[in-house]
Amino acid sequence: MASATFYGQIAANRRNSVLLSLVVVLLLGALGFAIGGAASGSAGTGAAAAVIALGAGLVAALLAYYAGDALVLASSGARQVDAESAPQLFNVVAEVATAAGVPMPRVYIIDDTAPNAFATGRDPQHASVAITAGLLQKLDREELQGVMGHELSHVRNYDIRFSLMVGVLVGAVALIADMFLRMTFWGGIAGGRRRRGSDGGGGGFAAVMMLVALLLAIVAPIAARLVQLAVSRQREYLADASSVELTRDPYGLERALAKIALDTEPLEVANRATQHLYFENPVKAATAESSDLFSTHPPVLDRINRLRQLTGEAPVDAPSVVVGDRAPVVSAQLRGLGAGDPGSGPTPPPTPPEPPQPPEPPETPPGFTWRGWR
Repeated sequence: MASATFYGQIAANRRNSVLLSLVVVLLLGALGFAIGGAASGSAGTGAAAAVIALGAGLVAALLAYYAGDALVLASSGARQVDAESAPQLFNVVAEVATAAGVPMPRVYIIDDTAPNAFATGRDPQHASVAITAGLLQKLDREELQGVMGHELSHVRNYDIRFSLMVGVLVGAVALIADMFLRMTFWGGIAGGRRRRGSDGGGGGFAAVMMLVALLLAIVAPIAARLVQLAVSRQREYLADASSVELTRDPYGLERALAKIALDTEPLEVANRATQHLYFENPVKAATAESSDLFSTHPPVLDRINRLRQLTGEAPVDAPSVVVGDRAPVVSAQLRGLGAGDPGSGPTPPPTPPEPPQPPEPPETPPGFTWRGWR
């Protein structure tokens, strides 16, 4: 039953991620079509503009494909380490990489005491994992394996490429919408439409497309951003489930999630452009009151309870106190998980009762022995 639930989660998350990504592509094409139609008054020109918009998104994606990981690592202040400088970390990463069937990635350390990690790259052959010094200090080996299983699942599942492409397309939607609004504000497109209208050419179609383009220019960037966040959350659920598949141990990941959620220290080198890459949202204080809809990561409570669902355990209690960016639980159960409570793992076998002791012999009367009278 747990196996069926596990593979069902993976299949559902993959389907949802592909569908949401297609929504971003459609938004980009629709925005290009509407802007082209508004500018020219012609459906043919609108179609050509849609192709141009998609082409611009593709070019941006190719640039990010080959240079995006280097930019992310540089902006995070990550330094590359080897087996001599970080032997335990290298050993854990090598173990999980072997289990995942991917090449050993390049390993980086970020000198920050906030516990977190991320994976980046365009494919498993060009992947890197970055781990903060705080993660190494605050997690035990089993918990570190859970986190590395999560990150290398992103590598194995090509999430690192997938998220990069969606992020670039979302950026292209926002850029094109902003350019259109600026041109409209300064009269470039509207002036051309008025001149064509006075000549009697395509005025009605252009007017409709202008209204559609204005609406899309306002709504599309918001919708695309929401889709990006939804894709990111779906991939996090998938990576959690895949980590369990690799390590065969949901309890280390469970405790790691609790520890990182209860750690309120923000990661100084992270920002809103890179926060979706991390194991858990590193921008904690800035998004303390944000809803799940605008979050880059699922609620920690949901992630923990999905792991417990795989093992048939009872869910953690409902949230009680807001901490971090999505109100993760601060209950006795979550604190117990973060502290490495043995209750977060399999139930230990009951202690066997002590063997019965032989009864004490009765008090010997004076003058009597067990061999007879004296």
